[in-house]
Amino acid sequence: MGFRILAFLMSGLCPLLGQSPQPSLPKSLAEAVAAASPTGFVGSSVCRICHPDVWQSFFRNPHYKSLASGKSEPENTGCESCHGPAKGHVEAQGGKTTIPVAFSLLSPAKTLDTCLRCHGKDLSRIDIRRSSHSQAEVACAHCHSIHKSTTQKFLLARDQRDLCYGCHGNVRVQFAMPFKHRVNEGFMNCTDCHNPHGAPAATWRMGVRPRMVAQALANEEPCLKCHTDKRGPFAFEHPAVRVDGCESCHHPHGSTNAKLLRRPAVFTTCLECHTGGGTFGRQADGIAQQSPTHDMRNPRYQNCTACHVRIHGSNADRLFLR
Repeated sequence: MGFRILAFLMSGLCPLLGQSPQPSLPKSLAEAVAAASPTGFVGSSVCRICHPDVWQSFFRNPHYKSLASGKSEPENTGCESCHGPAKGHVEAQGGKTTIPVAFSLLSPAKTLDTCLRCHGKDLSRIDIRRSSHSQAEVACAHCHSIHKSTTQKFLLARDQRDLCYGCHGNVRVQFAMPFKHRVNEGFMNCTDCHNPHGAPAATWRMGVRPRMVAQALANEEPCLKCHTDKRGPFAFEHPAVRVDGCESCHHPHGSTNAKLLRRPAVFTTCLECHTGGGTFGRQADGIAQQSPTHDMRNPRYQNCTACHVRIHGSNADRLFLR
């Protein structure tokens, strides 16, 4: 009697202990084949017989919810929602070529098509197909580990930072520079600024598409998600900020210069645009922004932002003096 009570209590505590109730196993593979649906679906419980290592942790997988709900159609339930009807695979007693969808044999394009059958609701089909990753034939399985992920979110094959560094070694070097965004320290991740599944056309840099740069509030640079004081709108806008974007003056990943500037001195950064020649770099009333009185040999004029303190935009002064 005491054993039955203990068994009953353990079954109730099963979800709390990190284990999920499992569907009953068929007595044999022949029985599973006989019970298969007319379309060839045998049910995920059959997969347990040959793939216990995958099934053991499958209940922690987000894809398990299709099985746990018990409300989805067979083609959208459990293992067969990704791998297709497994009747032929069971009859042949295994083999990659006997399962309709074996991801290790699929091309990157076919892998993407398979995943988008469900994830097309969450991801933009247009953006992901024209993204740099898809064009370079980087498939979903290159970044995600569906069965054996050890990360807390998104079923990533490795920690996000290490995963991105695996291909983007040049960016890894930039994050080791003296002035950088704190990705290596774990303060932020690559996806805080980038959308690895593709991003729509940018509204800055004159429509030139950045490398899968995410957007804030649907049409702004991701920098403004953190640097909200630079957002505006301003009565007097700096065209370099509004039109060309932050990258016109700053290196986004890391730099040897303070404030991630592209040049070591502030005035050399400004002089790339404000040459004072012709009408370029002048105000509408003909007053030059960079006048002859600014002698760049004088140190007092070599830090433009000492006077033009609101260089990203101002609501009070057209020269960004306040």
